[in-house]
Amino acid sequence: MRIACQTYTWEMLGDAWRGSVDDILAAVADAGYQGVEITNTMIREYADRPVEFAAALARRGLALAAFAYATTGFTDPGRRPEDLAGARRALEFVRSFPEPRLGLGGAASPSREGVRDKLDRAIAFYNEVGRLGAEMGVSVNVHPHSHYGSLLEPAEEYQYLLDRLDPRYVSFGPDTGHIVRGGQDLLVCLRAHLPRITHLHLKDANADREWVALGDGICDFPAVLSLLNTAGYNGWLVAEEESADARRDGAAAIRKNLAYLRGLGIDRL
Repeated sequence: MRIACQTYTWEMLGDAWRGSVDDILAAVADAGYQGVEITNTMIREYADRPVEFAAALARRGLALAAFAYATTGFTDPGRRPEDLAGARRALEFVRSFPEPRLGLGGAASPSREGVRDKLDRAIAFYNEVGRLGAEMGVSVNVHPHSHYGSLLEPAEEYQYLLDRLDPRYVSFGPDTGHIVRGGQDLLVCLRAHLPRITHLHLKDANADREWVALGDGICDFPAVLSLLNTAGYNGWLVAEEESADARRDGAAAIRKNLAYLRGLGIDRL
């Protein structure tokens, strides 16, 4: 199983992060990851420069596991043209890479009023972007989260989403940490939707819904890896770190996470 690192470890710092994309790539490569998943926020100086970004990855022996695109949750009809234009730019960027993949952020809104209508708008957006991706040769998945006004947390909301995503164009890219923070049983959720999963984030949280390093929370990663191995999963696993320790030292946090996964024998799966 190939292991990538998500750049949200640095993105969550906001303006406090003063480094460059190259600094992040160096930290990811030095830690020993095989790939990186970067977001439309963190691509920064490489925006609209996919050839140069590909060269920067190649110099460090990294692959692009996915490009993640998110705005305000894809539920505001007034933002639809802007969100769709951004998705088109993201698809154009990622189509230059081998195994191109675009991950779309979860549906969100400041209010849960009219939640089904909002989910329906987000799902229509996902399906439209998925069709565009298919035309460009880019795989598209949806990545639900559990914060910032998320409208996708309990099992019934995940089911509502997956019942309406067009499986020809859009697959599922869940996150272990967001699943448990939304109150779901992690393994029940993964088993229920395993045939649709093409991309998986590994993140951990404790019983108080606080982010922690992989292995320090309530996610049963040995069982997750066993499930994926048995199912013949061959997509990327993306380690993501949002804990207080990661805020203090992101490079050390991502090294710790990869060491933990290797301790579980992930290199042999």
